[in-house]
Amino acid sequence: MLKRAALVGAMALLVSSTVFAQGMSTDAQIFVKVARAVVTYPRFTVFDNVNGSIDHGVVTLTGEVTMPFKATDIARRVSKVPGVVAVRNEIKTLPVSFFDDQLRYEIARAIYGNSAFWQYASMPNPPIHIIVDHGRVTLTGVVNNDVERALARSLASSFDAFSVTNHLKTDAEMRAALEKLN
Repeated sequence: MLKRAALVGAMALLVSSTVFAQGMSTDAQIFVKVARAVVTYPRFTVFDNVNGSIDHGVVTLTGEVTMPFKATDIARRVSKVPGVVAVRNEIKTLPVSFFDDQLRYEIARAIYGNSAFWQYASMPNPPIHIIVDHGRVTLTGVVNNDVERALARSLASSFDAFSVTNHLKTDAEMRAALEKLN
């Protein structure tokens, strides 16, 4: 059975859930380790987004990263996870663009500089990811509630982006998705 979820959001919920992991299927157990391998990659930033699916030990990685070596490094890290049979690396490298870089930093400053998100800004791996591709912004990751999701979108929309897509999930939505993994 195909298992899917956002690695960043899954990791936020799975770090402290050892009891939960004991009742999970083999693919779900591997998924937890894959998520950990991705988010502990030292060059993984709020400007990268990696998603994954697993089916009988075959991991498919998708998403976007800011540098080509990140996709290769992440795939290599995932391939070393016990139980991973193969890795399909479909991670896209975002184009090099001064405008996109400037937009990324402006939106990150606006979101993480807002007092509603200070608790996230102090985390080693902040949960809101800002993906900018040719001036189009996508927000991914996990927030506590719908108010934070709406506020993040509002802050991101205050800049000169061509569009802003909000794929942020709430903690409750991520818990429900993880329950389906069992």
